[in-house]
Amino acid sequence: MIDGRRSRLSGLWACLIGGTAIVLLLVFLDPVMRVEDCPNYGANGNASAFSDADWDLWFPLVLLSWLTLIVLEQALPVTRRHRGGVEVAARGVCAFALALVSSCCLFLDLSVVCH
Repeated sequence: MIDGRRSRLSGLWACLIGGTAIVLLLVFLDPVMRVEDCPNYGANGNASAFSDADWDLWFPLVLLSWLTLIVLEQALPVTRRHRGGVEVAARGVCAFALALVSSCCLFLDLSVVCH
C-alpha cells in the first residue's frame, strides 16, 4: 500500500486468513465428525473428537484467538484508511459475526459429537 490506495480486503484479512488456517488445522487434526466413529460409540462416558484429547482445550482457544485478532484488526489505522465510519463498522461487524457464527458451529459440533 505504498501508493495510498485502499485495499478491498482491508479489515477482513484476519477473518479470511484465520478461517483458512482453522480449516487447514481441522484437515490436519482430522476430528471425528460422526457419532458412529467415536471411540466410545455404544458405551457410556465422554471421549474426545480429536485423537489427542488436549485439543479439546486448545481448539476453543484457537477460535477465541481468531476472534480476538479480528477485533484487533478493526482497531488498526490501516483498516480505516480512506473509508467512512459506516463502511468500517459494517466491515468489522460482518467479519466478527461471520467468525463468531462459524466458530460456534464448529466448536459445538466437535464438542458434543462424542459426549
